[in-house]
Amino acid sequence: MSSRTTPPFRADHVGSLLRTPEVLAARADFAAGRITADEKRRIEDEGVRQVVRMQESVGLQGITDGEYRRASWHMDFIYRIGGITKVQDNLTVEFHNEQGDIQFTPAASRVTGTLTFQETIFAEDFAFLKSVTTRTPKLTIPSPSMVHYRGGRAAIDPAIYPDLDQFWIDLTEVYARQIEEIGKLGCTYLQLDDTSLAYLNDPGQRAYVDRIGGDGEHQHVTYIRNINRALARKPAGMRICTHMCRGNFRSSWVASGGYDHVAEALFNDLNVDGYFMEFDDARSGSFEPLRFVPKGKTVVLGLVTTKKGALEQKDDLKRRIDEAAKFVPLDQLCLSPQCGFSSTYEGNALSIEDEMAKLRLIVETADEVWGGR
Repeated sequence: MSSRTTPPFRADHVGSLLRTPEVLAARADFAAGRITADEKRRIEDEGVRQVVRMQESVGLQGITDGEYRRASWHMDFIYRIGGITKVQDNLTVEFHNEQGDIQFTPAASRVTGTLTFQETIFAEDFAFLKSVTTRTPKLTIPSPSMVHYRGGRAAIDPAIYPDLDQFWIDLTEVYARQIEEIGKLGCTYLQLDDTSLAYLNDPGQRAYVDRIGGDGEHQHVTYIRNINRALARKPAGMRICTHMCRGNFRSSWVASGGYDHVAEALFNDLNVDGYFMEFDDARSGSFEPLRFVPKGKTVVLGLVTTKKGALEQKDDLKRRIDEAAKFVPLDQLCLSPQCGFSSTYEGNALSIEDEMAKLRLIVETADEVWGGR
């Protein structure tokens, strides 16, 4: 096992994992009123134990609960912030895959009150995860940008926040409290998942931001500034990474384009320790933007796709790591899948056996590339 002792690890993964059939059945049974919330949670507990054992068995050091208790990677968190209301709007998100397009109208949120910290979100989930692994438990939460990106100004009640500056002050204070409190529970590895910092490389997405009243050209700068505010009181010893995704729903995506538009500000101004980045296909662009990575920061190369089951070749992965190392030193690189395997509970179009083979491949490749470093 590659022995890097602080996250991100040489062999790492993004967070979400395919749900077991039992966990999926429990979700359906609970929705239909056939089981209680306590019964559902007991089944999820057993599912988390299983998925933790799986991660440990393939050699991973950073362990998640697979996001087994969530419907989606971000909304379960966002709805627990005081002042946010769940709504169903008519905004259809178009996801793409090799067979065509998928129309998806996800549940959305609206800011209808002053944003407040009401509870340590996912506290029980993290405490359970920590109790069932001897390795480093990792918590994934959506970044503050995710509260704003989809709806922009229109999703924020102007009677509550006539001034967006106050919205950002209140939102980042909620996050600062969340990070402090989760640190008190023993979290030393936190990941902020952020689609916007990848989406904004796509000219089509920048045009979308302009249409909803934002500033597509500079929106990433605003987001970076406010993520830094959220991180201002992070506990000593906590390592924080961000994962940037171009969309992940049933093996489909939303945006395309390399990281060129955001790279300089992303690497030099965002106060995180590491960056999980998608590089699994031509849609992700070249490694050239990595030339902006400063000393002391780590890039986790997402070279193994979670969107299909076909297993990558180890030599191909090594070749691509060598290519990336032309722009940033090898010692500042790690390896992971390009995204989660199940950003929503439905999961991507591959099997749990495929998932395990890909994670095992990542661990073996990292061992051979970095050895004990």
